[in-house]
Amino acid sequence: MTSSYPAARFLAAAVLALAADLACAAGPATAAAATTAAAPAEGKERAIFGVSDDDTKKWNLTLGNIGNALEGLGADAADIELVVYGPGIAMLKKDSPVADKIAAAQKKGVRIVACQNSMRGYHIEQGDLAPGVGSVPSGVVELIRRQHAGYAYVRS
Repeated sequence: MTSSYPAARFLAAAVLALAADLACAAGPATAAAATTAAAPAEGKERAIFGVSDDDTKKWNLTLGNIGNALEGLGADAADIELVVYGPGIAMLKKDSPVADKIAAAQKKGVRIVACQNSMRGYHIEQGDLAPGVGSVPSGVVELIRRQHAGYAYVRS
């Protein structure tokens, strides 16, 4: 690899972020579309998890990792968000096999948000989702923006 390789990666990431911003700006910008992402709490450890799978095992792993993070950091010292997109969006429905675990995570202060792009693609309405689940215009853009805001991205 040449010494310009890191620069090329940076440029590619910048172009991707700009494209995501433009895509969001082109979409309907309503207050309802931004229902979701609360401002991060200052002085807390911040982490963001993303799930795009509709596999129960993957969800149990991710929710278990979130529980471990809350236990290790202390729920009061952690600002944790779970972003769900792609086929994983179905797992946020009220009748999901992990609905109880989602509710338990929310009770501990975890913000859980659904990608509106995925909701449209999978014909899921806000009313189909478990109580307390918010939404963001784009799950991928939410992940990018939270990482730029200092959130640690945790892959399960």
